[in-house]
Amino acid sequence: MGNKIKFVRNHSDLSTNRGFQFEFYCDRCGSGYRTNFKPSATGTVSEVLDAASSLFGGIFSKSSDIGNRVHSASWEKAHDEAFENAAREMQGEFLQCPRCSNWVCKDKCWNHSKGLCKDCAPDLGVEMSAAQASKSIEEIWAHAHMAEEDKKLGEENWKDTIRASCPQCGASLEKNSKFCPECGAKLVTAKFCPECGEKQNENSKFCSNCGHNFNS
Repeated sequence: MGNKIKFVRNHSDLSTNRGFQFEFYCDRCGSGYRTNFKPSATGTVSEVLDAASSLFGGIFSKSSDIGNRVHSASWEKAHDEAFENAAREMQGEFLQCPRCSNWVCKDKCWNHSKGLCKDCAPDLGVEMSAAQASKSIEEIWAHAHMAEEDKKLGEENWKDTIRASCPQCGASLEKNSKFCPECGAKLVTAKFCPECGEKQNENSKFCSNCGHNFNS
């Protein structure tokens, strides 16, 4: 084994004192593979020494400390070997894109005809289908007509006061109604100036057109 350990970024280390296990996943879709758990012999020895030290009141504490130090160095070496083997085992499942350098799975995210990942070289058939679907949605929006009940939301209807709730029972109003759907109270009360006939706000004290005093 060489001095340098080649590693990849698309992995997670699930190893513990008991053994070694790794996950390798695709940078594009997130799916991947998990290696089989491989027990650590040094971890088992360390646990045995710790248990002996506890059972016999510290008689073996010195041996346990020595064991832990040996375990630390031996475990690290075994961990490096396990990682190398795992990376080598999974090497055939992933490819690194020469354009974006992402590691992607061969099955779903690699464009074999282009030699690039599908982010850099998407499948044309998939893109064409998605483009057609997107264009269809655009056409639907472009040719859609306003529903009859929504036509009441036109500009001419915003000139009058629109209530959010009934002044009598307090019920919420889903649309600009003339009568309350809960208590039947009249919601729209038209008010006209007796002098010029101009339509007024129901709370107006003076005519907005001729200035007539409604309280006189």
